Amino acid sequence: MRGRPAGFTLLEMLVVLVLIAAATLLAASAFGGGLRGARLHGAAKDIAAQLRFTRAVAISTGTPQDFVIDPQARAWTAAKGRTGRLPDTGDLVFTGMRAGQADGNRTDAGKGAVRFFPDGAATGGRVRLAANGGGWDVDVAWLTGEVRVHRVQAPR
Repeated sequence: MRGRPAGFTLLEMLVVLVLIAAATLLAASAFGGGLRGARLHGAAKDIAAQLRFTRAVAISTGTPQDFVIDPQARAWTAAKGRTGRLPDTGDLVFTGMRAGQADGNRTDAGKGAVRFFPDGAATGGRVRLAANGGGWDVDVAWLTGEVRVHRVQAPR
């Protein structure tokens, strides 16, 4: 008696592949926050890199350097005239010194700044990029000027 040959049909293999692809897409969007989360993470890493650059310039030149962020315009300015924009999605919150606070300049209303000193120290601050209950914090330690990026989880 001849039975059905052992193995899987092409249709069965395609169904399994479609199920694996669907599960992978669901997992990626759940863990990564989707495309918006990827944009926010990229922006957080860019801000961290510019903060580190500004600190390095302050140390190498021996003069204080400012990283200025404008949450309303969603833009930043770093040392040596570097500028950039942030994604229009999600919330952008800066916690720290107001721009112009140290030198009495009142034209920078609504902007925030992190000042780096020649010894590597900083005024400190935090830039939070958030959406869908999660996001990324870019923290600058005031004593050491260390810049760190870490994920912010939604409260449960």
